[in-house]
Amino acid sequence: MAASQKEISVSEFFAKNRHLLGFDNPRRALLTAVKEAVDNALDACEEAGLLPEIWVHLESTGPNRFKVGIQDNGPGIVKAQIPLIFGKLLYGSKFHRLRMSRGQQGIGISAAGMYGLLTTGKPVKIMSKVSVRKPAHYYEIQIDTKRNRPEIVNGRGEGVDIPPGQQGAKAIEKHGIEWIESDHGTRVTIELEGRFHRGRGSVDEYLEQTAIANPHVTLHYLDPEGNTRVYQRVAEVLPHEPREIKPHPYGVELGRLVGLLKETKAPTISQFLTASFSKVSPAVARQICEQAKVSTRASTRKIGRHEADLIYHAIQETKIRPPSTDCLSPIGEELILKGLHQVVPGEFYAAATRPPAVYRGNPFQIEVGLAYGGGSTAHRVTREELAELLGQSDARTLRQFLATSFEGLGLDSADKILAEAGAKTRVSPGNLKPKEIDRLHHAMRSINLSDGQTMNVLRYANRVPLQFQAGGCAITQTVTATNWRSYGLSQSRGAMPRGPATIMVHMASVWVPFTSESKEAIASYPEIQKELRLALQAVGRKLGMYLRRRRRVKHEGERRNLFLRYLGEVARATSQINQADQKWLHDQLLAVAKHRTAQADVKLDDRGRPIDEEELNLGGNVLIVDPADRIAEKINGNGDSSNQTSER
Repeated sequence: MAASQKEISVSEFFAKNRHLLGFDNPRRALLTAVKEAVDNALDACEEAGLLPEIWVHLESTGPNRFKVGIQDNGPGIVKAQIPLIFGKLLYGSKFHRLRMSRGQQGIGISAAGMYGLLTTGKPVKIMSKVSVRKPAHYYEIQIDTKRNRPEIVNGRGEGVDIPPGQQGAKAIEKHGIEWIESDHGTRVTIELEGRFHRGRGSVDEYLEQTAIANPHVTLHYLDPEGNTRVYQRVAEVLPHEPREIKPHPYGVELGRLVGLLKETKAPTISQFLTASFSKVSPAVARQICEQAKVSTRASTRKIGRHEADLIYHAIQETKIRPPSTDCLSPIGEELILKGLHQVVPGEFYAAATRPPAVYRGNPFQIEVGLAYGGGSTAHRVTREELAELLGQSDARTLRQFLATSFEGLGLDSADKILAEAGAKTRVSPGNLKPKEIDRLHHAMRSINLSDGQTMNVLRYANRVPLQFQAGGCAITQTVTATNWRSYGLSQSRGAMPRGPATIMVHMASVWVPFTSESKEAIASYPEIQKELRLALQAVGRKLGMYLRRRRRVKHEGERRNLFLRYLGEVARATSQINQADQKWLHDQLLAVAKHRTAQADVKLDDRGRPIDEEELNLGGNVLIVDPADRIAEKINGNGDSSNQTSER
């Protein structure tokens, strides 16, 4: 038995347990590969001070096989680091660095390459260029999972250098390298087993949500069917660059404290505390030592387990300032409004950013954006897109297809559509005939889905969309636990609120507490849930004020119409009885009716939105859009809305 024991590498472990990293099925694997590459590209561009421009290219190479190509205009990667970054798991610079970033563990992109190798046997291809005057580097790499190290399979194990200028163009053509000409940047190409689909949990949805949270990025997207879409940046300024901080003493556990004492080069315990932790001044270090009854000049080499325990408990009992928050880079309320307005149709937008808070000594900040109106995504789908979705769906029944393919469309709305279309609920989506698809499409566009539509929740962590494991995420749980009935939306106990609303929730932190290695759900720490609740309530109050005003205007208008319906008859009858002037009497009654229903004089658009909003004080960071302008944008195909919106 002793002879059979052996060590395994981290690559071998994750090769057998790839579901932990988000590669549990071909449909999700394709999205995860794109996500990891795009996240790395955004981090590289922002750290280099460059406005990101990213090209995403998906190409079908066979049944359930795709070639994923991601290129950026970042600073490029030096030659020696390329094989290690893309061919070795748990290799990176962000794990020990306490500052906000998308990547943390050094697993994502190398795991995507490993998955591609396991499913297609083809290596990951990397082209990186650091300067227009220096040669670029081209590698074809595969991971040796037994030893967790890269193997370079081209250029006799050394890769290929691409010279600058015309010679480089010829070399790129000779080696068949896919590259969009740029002065600097990196392109990674992975061929893998996957499944492309549209709708929820798709690459399309991920890129759309990425554009919302990163309004400073330009995304070029070419899907496997040859369709191209460009998400233009709406902000020309990079986010504030976060600074690295030291760990806060409140977030360090006893075992970690003992380890730091062994690793430190500081000679005394006082110097160790001030050099190893943030917000620990010499005075605070003295308080900790006095509380622990340890000398400030005690040697760190002589501190034993008992003394370390005393210091640990003294830290918890000493009042220490919260950590600095310049390690965070929130999106900001103004850019949240711009991002939502660019992608999510609606008539009312609001945003709120909470002050920074702390959990386990780690700073974090919560931001929330809300869009109301715009209708369900089922209303906006074309007949061709519907047929394509039906053909790609793996849902067993048509009812399940409707409920899972469109955001905010629940089972009740799905039943309304099926009843209107005269379709059977248990029929397979792929078995519908053209006439049945026509009837289904007509029913989707004609049925009023606003009443049964559930709120659409967009979850983000460090500007990265979270698209899976929604039920186990603190964001979803807090949204459900919030009382949205107070803000004008209908809601059953323990369920999502109903209404044509989209809520965007972003958590920025130096260390996001994900529930698994796939980084899809945030853990439910009480401090995080408290900040989430307060941010949701902030935008909810603005929505409630807007909806109450709109309903009040509508109610007064209905009252006035009721008065006007009978004023003529009342004036005529009274004139006959009292011999009064019928016209004069009618004018007087009309003036009284208008005075009594003065709220109805507020100008309304076709959805009942008040245009004159001087009396409606919604506070800052609110955007109200005229639906007619949204229609004009669609007709003209122009996203420029600089003259079409009003901010309050």
